[in-house]
Amino acid sequence: MPDAASLLPPIPILVYHQISEAPPRGVPFRGLSVSPGAFARQMGLLKLLGYQGLSMSALLPYLKGERRGKVVGITFDDGYLNNLTHALPVLQRHGFSSTCYAVSNLLGQTNLWDRDIGIGQVPLMDAGQLRLWLSGGQEVGSHTQNHVRLLQTDAAAAMGEMTQDKVALEGLLGVPVHHFCYPYGEYAAEHVAMARQAGFQTVTTTRRGRSLAGDNLLELPRVPVVRSTSLPVFWLKVATAYEDRERA
Repeated sequence: MPDAASLLPPIPILVYHQISEAPPRGVPFRGLSVSPGAFARQMGLLKLLGYQGLSMSALLPYLKGERRGKVVGITFDDGYLNNLTHALPVLQRHGFSSTCYAVSNLLGQTNLWDRDIGIGQVPLMDAGQLRLWLSGGQEVGSHTQNHVRLLQTDAAAAMGEMTQDKVALEGLLGVPVHHFCYPYGEYAAEHVAMARQAGFQTVTTTRRGRSLAGDNLLELPRVPVVRSTSLPVFWLKVATAYEDRERA
């Protein structure tokens, strides 16, 4: 007979980056910008279908198999200011929570890690704006101090990037930071161990697929939402095994 965990429904953890109009054609990774209108329609569809959008803290009991329900995790990578201006009002309208992974050494600056590959520089939330995000019912997670490539960083520096980002964000915001996201989706077994040592409760990746009860909480797959994700495809990603083909 199947065990109880295998009977629990898969849980999509959505990953967004910017909620803004796309930059001009030819700009690298312009697909990571989801328009405010598209985001509003996606959240509206979730609500219509009876899903509850949750932060990683609120989602954790479902990931552990302690609760069950029609839930979706909502995450934002990098901490863009346009998450606050365009996503927050929509999330609040529907009573949804979410987690935004911030880069502590670049608060109030721009996505400097993208500059050398031609991606336009876009404002990141500063500490005060992250506090507004929190007061709006949302959550902040960790994304390293400098958005580093962990696979290209020595072990001591990688551990520092993870632990010091957590400490810095907690000090600035006055709340615990329990959740982490591997920058670029790049990591190895040693980084999973570091995340555990740092005390993170969950860590998300860029591996595609819906999460299943029993998954390693420090290597959670996610469901990407990009500029070209139409509303029917969004439904497929959330409600069907469309993304689960990538789980291997």
